[in-house]
Amino acid sequence: MKTLWLNTGTLCNITCENCYIESSPANDRLSYLSLDEVNGFLGELRRDSWPTEEIGITGGEPFMNPHILPIMQACLQRGYRLLVLTNAMRPMLRPKIQAGLLDLAKQFPSMLTLRVSVDHFDPKIHEQERGADSWQPMIRGLRWLQQNALTFHVAGRTRWGESEAALRQDYQQLFSELGLNVDAQDSQALVLFPEIDPAAEVPEITSACWGILDVEPNNTMCATSRMVVKHKGASAPAVMACTLLAYDGQFNLGATLAQANRTVPLNHASCAKFCVLGGGSCSG
Repeated sequence: MKTLWLNTGTLCNITCENCYIESSPANDRLSYLSLDEVNGFLGELRRDSWPTEEIGITGGEPFMNPHILPIMQACLQRGYRLLVLTNAMRPMLRPKIQAGLLDLAKQFPSMLTLRVSVDHFDPKIHEQERGADSWQPMIRGLRWLQQNALTFHVAGRTRWGESEAALRQDYQQLFSELGLNVDAQDSQALVLFPEIDPAAEVPEITSACWGILDVEPNNTMCATSRMVVKHKGASAPAVMACTLLAYDGQFNLGATLAQANRTVPLNHASCAKFCVLGGGSCSG
């Protein structure tokens, strides 16, 4: 396991048209993780000598979790690279969060990266997904990150049908206009995610697909990562197979990382659409 993901809760400040995990201001199906709960899993990583290199934090909007800064501190103090997924809007720009981010970046140089969701380079299309009046608040967040020399990447989506080459070219124009130091040709600096449509017909995949598609099983997310969540009403967190499947009980692998260290069957539609056929991965 190279990456351990922490879902800090599904509550978000906005409602997107097609959120991978259905986050919204009303969706609390995943409760906020606490610092003590996170420390339990970080302790397990160290005790059992897991070869983990990176901690990823996702939501919801992670900066809505009241424990987010201590959670980030705990991950960084243990020497892990930290990747935080955010929409860079109002929750991230609260003075307390700004001060905390600046302090963490100073304490742990080159260890913290924020990945900002910019679904499309066109503001109108971005707002089709994120909602009206969501573009300018996100741009303010990007500019604040740039002005304060925090390391950040960008995540876009491919749902509107443009080629990857065209998307990267147009994103680069946007970054240049905004004065952002983001290389759109770098697949880590600009991640382009395949789309997930729960209603779409998805081809069945079999073990023969690895050779047909020239895809390696060990390049799928669940080969090298797990996600910790806390389901609403549960007494303790659970470890899920990947970042996309937070609610499906068949992908609940147990209460500990040791229990979750087992084979994952790729029998969910997202396994085919996002990972195997789409080549998607949330890790940095």
